[in-house]
Amino acid sequence: MTNHPENRLKDSASPYLRSAAHQPIDWHEWGDAAFARAKSEDKPILLDIGAVWCHWCHVIDRESYENAELAKIINEHFVAVKVDRDERPDVDSRYQSAISAISGQGGWPLTGFLLSDGKPFFGGTYFPPEDQMGRPGFRRLLLAVADSYRNKRAELERAANSLADAVSQAEVFTGARGDFDLGVVEAQVKSITQLFDIKNGGFGRAPKFPHSSAIDLVLERYQQTKEKHLLAMAETTLEKMARGGVYDQLAGGFHRYSVDERWLVPHFEKMSYDNSELLKNYLHASLFSWSADDESTRKPDANWHPKSSVFGELAEGIIRWVNEVLSDQENGGFYASQDADYSLDDDGDYFTWTLGEVRAVLAPEESRVIELYYDVEPHGEMHLNPAKNVLWIAREFSEIAQILKKDEDEVVRIKLHAEAKMLKARADRSTPFVDKTMYVSWNAMFVSAYLEAARIVGTAWIAEDCRKFALKTLDRMLKEAWTETRGFGHRIGGPILEGSLDDQVFSVLALLDAYETTLDPRYFSAAQKTIDLAISRYGDAEGGGFFDRPSDAAPMGGLDVRRKPFQDSPTPGANSVAAIALIRMHAFTGDDRYRAFAQKTLEAFAGIAPQYGLFAATYGLAATLFAHHPSQVVIAGPPNNPAAHALEAAAHRVFRFGKSVLRVTPETPQVHLAGALKETLPHLLSGKPLAVVCFGQTCLPPTSDPAQLIALLENGVAGAATP
Repeated sequence: MTNHPENRLKDSASPYLRSAAHQPIDWHEWGDAAFARAKSEDKPILLDIGAVWCHWCHVIDRESYENAELAKIINEHFVAVKVDRDERPDVDSRYQSAISAISGQGGWPLTGFLLSDGKPFFGGTYFPPEDQMGRPGFRRLLLAVADSYRNKRAELERAANSLADAVSQAEVFTGARGDFDLGVVEAQVKSITQLFDIKNGGFGRAPKFPHSSAIDLVLERYQQTKEKHLLAMAETTLEKMARGGVYDQLAGGFHRYSVDERWLVPHFEKMSYDNSELLKNYLHASLFSWSADDESTRKPDANWHPKSSVFGELAEGIIRWVNEVLSDQENGGFYASQDADYSLDDDGDYFTWTLGEVRAVLAPEESRVIELYYDVEPHGEMHLNPAKNVLWIAREFSEIAQILKKDEDEVVRIKLHAEAKMLKARADRSTPFVDKTMYVSWNAMFVSAYLEAARIVGTAWIAEDCRKFALKTLDRMLKEAWTETRGFGHRIGGPILEGSLDDQVFSVLALLDAYETTLDPRYFSAAQKTIDLAISRYGDAEGGGFFDRPSDAAPMGGLDVRRKPFQDSPTPGANSVAAIALIRMHAFTGDDRYRAFAQKTLEAFAGIAPQYGLFAATYGLAATLFAHHPSQVVIAGPPNNPAAHALEAAAHRVFRFGKSVLRVTPETPQVHLAGALKETLPHLLSGKPLAVVCFGQTCLPPTSDPAQLIALLENGVAGAATP
């Protein structure tokens, strides 16, 4: 920490930028003022992109940007610009692409050197202050870049212009078009299967990230084909993650990723978008646990609910943590993230335990159970502090009961009591910072996840709380971040930020989910207006697909390229999500322009989707939905009718990606339905509880039997596929 007067970042809306307000760097936020100054003073731009949850971003801050000597070099030779990647994903994505092309690596912190017009000519990620570990020191690099800018300007400009052209071509996926082919899903599932770690779950080797769309794609594929290895892949991955240190065993919620292939040691930051999508995964997987026995003898149980499964319990654990830490329960809204560390001097200390710390909190009998269950030993898993243990499930209760010669139920009781004491003790530690910024796209993802939980989770009060909080959040989004002319902005509250494609399309899905839950027409109206705005403002009418920024967005510097986001990294690819939103909107309206634009979007990437494999699994989900049509279920019957309730519960018990379930009564106002369902609905409202399932223009015979409804949803799609 320096005694330098606060710089201009002190008034930023971003916590990450405000954290640099004390630095002796003359920082600018991203904007016209920085470019104007660079041009007027004829200086290159030093671009630093990071995030409040990013450990190495804080390291480079402390080592270099708080160093008075380095600050003097920067202020003399550069115009310094600092960007929060969560706040400005449009800036981050473009410069990640460019710097990766230069250096072969990306990530955060991203360090870029730009011409005064914003075109990059050199960069990398973290640089130590002095030469070490094969990395050039930041001091030497700064001086070399400043010298090149003065004496080799023409060479830098040629390189920058060439790079900008290459990025522009790559980002719009020129030449990626192709005819729609459902075979892409086969290729993706094959690729995912080849990457599957049969021993540890997950895909590929260390480090391991959750790939939520891939898990949903595998589950949907299993539902179609009943190939048991697909279900085993998804369940093994979710089980191994849940048992590992990547899951916060005491409080719930998932850390961002695991540094090892066994899911034991995480990077400890917790991200909103990881937890919303993993919540959906665990909810979906819980729907299969009831059928884990021999399917030839399985009989649907109308009274079943997923509370009996570990996946249902994990889903509830995520919800409890989010309610406690990552949400504004009073006003609605989900926060962005929780940091890994409370300072640069710790290494996951808040979440980890020494053997001595465990024994200081617990009675000897409790400590012994925890030591066995979570593998707490004198030498733990942490590299920088070897005495620290990450909590991961090492033994089953039955094994511990045998070792301690206790009844298994007694071991469970002791473990739960001990965990409560440990959680209370942990709460007294210095707590990692929670970024309470609310980004629209991430909030929309959680709204959808909570509404999914309200339909599936077995605990009644959790389900109702999820439903109420999701709708409260969505209402806040509409009130504070949506306009009739521009759709959704990027942030709830604070200075206005132009929305991205992600903000529009994830919000459309959330609004449709809310409409299905409530049949409130204002949610449907907002969804339709938003998707129409997305088509007109973000859509590529000629080439298909969507750009990440609207056509009338303000210029953004030298990399003002038109970018079509496709890859799932780290959130589901926005163009694939847009296709899903269009397909679902078509299912409700029957308006063929939505389906036509969905097809054009899928065709825009059809030529490259197979090679992306795991990293475009959301495209596979969109392709599946397009070919088979979303399953739509209408449950009709009088209000509070037990038979109608049983049908509704049965409809929610089957995982079908993109499925909608509408509960109508004779008193229900006109609902939005297309095609065959719209024609069938009047015949269902006679008062007798009935369910009808449709896929596109194909409707199956109505049923009053919950078991038959389950069978129709599991198998009825086979005859409804588009050739």
